[in-house]
Amino acid sequence: MATLNIKEFLDRDEQKDLLRFLTAGSVDDGKSTLIGRLLFDSKKIYEDQLDALERDSKRMGNAGDHIDYALLLDGLKAEREQGITIDVAYRYFSTNNRKFIIADTPGHEQYTRNMITGGSTANLAIILVDARTGVITQTRRHTYLVSLLGIKHVVLAVNKMDLVDFDKQIFDQIVSDYKEFVAPLNIPDITCIPLSALDGDNVVDKSDRTPWYDGPSLLDFLETVPIDQDRNFEDFRYPVQYVLRPNLDFRGFCGKVSSGIIRKGDTVMALPSRKTSKVKSIVTYDGELDYAFPPQCVTITLEDEIDVSRGEMLVHPDNLPMGDRNFEAMLVWMDEEAMDMSKQFYIKHTTNLTRARVDSIRYKVNVNTMEQLSVDNGQLTIESLPMKLNEIARVVFTTGKELFFDPYQKNKQTGAFILIDPITNNTSAVGMIIDRVDAKDMVTEDALAVLNLPELGIGEEHYDAIRTICEELGRQGVPVKCITEKK
Repeated sequence: MATLNIKEFLDRDEQKDLLRFLTAGSVDDGKSTLIGRLLFDSKKIYEDQLDALERDSKRMGNAGDHIDYALLLDGLKAEREQGITIDVAYRYFSTNNRKFIIADTPGHEQYTRNMITGGSTANLAIILVDARTGVITQTRRHTYLVSLLGIKHVVLAVNKMDLVDFDKQIFDQIVSDYKEFVAPLNIPDITCIPLSALDGDNVVDKSDRTPWYDGPSLLDFLETVPIDQDRNFEDFRYPVQYVLRPNLDFRGFCGKVSSGIIRKGDTVMALPSRKTSKVKSIVTYDGELDYAFPPQCVTITLEDEIDVSRGEMLVHPDNLPMGDRNFEAMLVWMDEEAMDMSKQFYIKHTTNLTRARVDSIRYKVNVNTMEQLSVDNGQLTIESLPMKLNEIARVVFTTGKELFFDPYQKNKQTGAFILIDPITNNTSAVGMIIDRVDAKDMVTEDALAVLNLPELGIGEEHYDAIRTICEELGRQGVPVKCITEKK
C-alpha cells in the first residue's frame, strides 16, 4: 500500500505545471530577502541550510536581529560583503499545487544583460518597490525590460510596508503612480500586493496587519495565476532539429513544437522548399501520439519522401510565418566589446544559423526615461551610434538567407534570436523581431555605400556596366549608390 501511495505522490508531482518567474527591483528593495522568506515560510529549507543561515546572519547579515534570508541566494563573496545581488541566482521549489523556478536578478543598471538572461524564459515578473521611496527610475527601467521580454503577468510587490506602519494611503499612491506609468506598455495582467519580506507579511500567509487589503498573499497568487494560455496554440511552427534515421524503414524529423498544435493526418509544408506532405505519425519515447502541442519534443514522420533538414521549418500551409532576409528588431547588446557596424555576425534563430549584418540603427532607447535617441533628433552622433554593453536599440538587419519568423509579441519562440561574434564566439546580443522590412526602406541615403565614378577616374565608357553591377548588388541586398555626374 505504501508503494502505491508513493507512486501516486510521484505521479501527481510529475503532473504539476511549472511557473518560472523573476524578481526585479532597485538595489536594497529586498528581492533576495523576499525569495529567501518564500522558501523559509513554505518549509523548503533543509535543517543544515537553516543552521548555516542562522550562523551566517549573525556573522555577516544585514537584517539586524532578524535572520537575513537574502544570504540563501546571495552566495558570491562580493554579494555578501556588499549586501547586493550581482549574478542571476536560480532557485527551485514546489508546493502541493505547482513547481517553481525563481530567477533572482540584479537591480543595478550595469547588470541589465543579467536581467534579460533571467527573464528570457519567465512567465511572470515580481517587481519590488520600497514603500518609503515608491516608484523610482529603476522601477520604470525594470518594467520596460519586462514588457520588452513579452512577460504577460506582473506582480508589483510593495515591500517594507512595516517601515511605513502598513499605511493604506501610501500603498494606494504607489499603485496609482505605477499603473499610470505602465499603461502604454501593454502588460495585460498586473497585480499589486503590500508585503514585508523581513517579517513575512502577505508572503505566504495573509497578514493581520493589512486588514484593508483583500487580495491574495504572494504565494497564493503564484500558485493560482493562469499561465496555460500564454503560449501560442494558433500558429503551428516546428523547427527541425535533427533528422532521425535509425534504419532503412524509418525517417523522422525531431524537434520541439514551438507553437500551435499538430495532429496525425494534418497537411504540413516544409519551408523554404514549400513542398507539402501529410503527417504519418507523431513519435515519442513513450509511444505514438495523436496530436502534439508546445513545448513537447517529438519526432514527426511524413507520408512522402521530401527533403527536410536541420534549420528548416514545418508549418500548416494555410498559416505561414513571415519569410524575409530583411527585418527590424529590438536588440539588447550583451558583449563587453562595442558593436562593429561593418562586422558580419552569425544569427541563431530557432534551429537556423546564418550570417547577418546590421543595416542601420533606427534609434536607441534610454531605459530610464523611455526616450528614443537617434541621429535624426540630434540626440546621437554617427560616432555614438554603435551599441555598447547593456544598450537597447531598434535595429534593421539583412541576413545571408531567408529566415521564417513571427513578430516576438505574437510568438516568442519564432520571434527571438541571438547574434554570435564570429571571432570570439561570444553571444553579442539578443533580439526580439518586430516586423519584416521592405528592401526600399532598408537604408538611409547617408548609410549607402557610394561609388563616385568621376572621382575614381573611371572612363565614361564603363558607366553603363558599373551601373548594371550596382543594380544587381542592390537586388541581392547590398545597395550601392552610383554617382556619374561631376560636381
